[in-house]
Amino acid sequence: MHGPHEGPVVRVAAVGDIHLGEESGGLLRPSFATLPLCADVLLLAGDLTRHGTVAEAEVVAEEVRNLGVPVVAVLGNHDYHADQEEEVARVLTGAGVSVLEGTSVTLPVGGGTVGIAGAKGFCGGFAGRSAGEFGEPVMKEFVRTARRAAEGLHRALAELASDGCRARIALTHYAPVPDTLAGEPTEIHPFLGSYLLAEAIDASGADLAVHGHAHLGTEHGLTAGGVRVRNVAQPVIGRAFALYHLPLTRTGGRD
Repeated sequence: MHGPHEGPVVRVAAVGDIHLGEESGGLLRPSFATLPLCADVLLLAGDLTRHGTVAEAEVVAEEVRNLGVPVVAVLGNHDYHADQEEEVARVLTGAGVSVLEGTSVTLPVGGGTVGIAGAKGFCGGFAGRSAGEFGEPVMKEFVRTARRAAEGLHRALAELASDGCRARIALTHYAPVPDTLAGEPTEIHPFLGSYLLAEAIDASGADLAVHGHAHLGTEHGLTAGGVRVRNVAQPVIGRAFALYHLPLTRTGGRD
């Protein structure tokens, strides 16, 4: 497809924090059914269910099954709540969704290839106001969890670079930057994301970073390295999905 960027673009639809329950069947399907008309891929930025049960995952699966565009997802903290995250991922995979965790997927689009690297991420805070890997074992494990998530994202993005993708997207649930948390109480920012994710994105390179989790945040942000960040939590974007265009002919994208 050619767009306002005077070259081929990938049209990225994205949403997170849809929090579907067992009674939510058909809630988003009418909007998602329009995706082949306007998008090349749908990204789901976690918190797809309310409590992380298999029954709720089956509702999500039916909302996105056979949409006519690829669907790529990461899980969120709600999707882990019932300790059934592996089963939730299997249900979604059975509906054709690529569920990422420290992994990536490549998709042919417009004569080029777009690569998506995904990881749920974790909390911990941002530069100058973050938790340190020191002290009690439980505190060290908390920070290591954030570090491992960021390292998985870094590896997945690096693999996409070696694959020669024309555009690369980082998909997480937790926020990589504080910019997109504007509107959330500052006291809870350390529980909404981690600067380690932004470091991974900047170190490996990406054209767009997409996340959810921060319901009272704002849509637009930027990493220190200049990568555009978008908070697509549904309460933030206020619609079934947001739509972004990424050029396939140069580095860097904009919406």
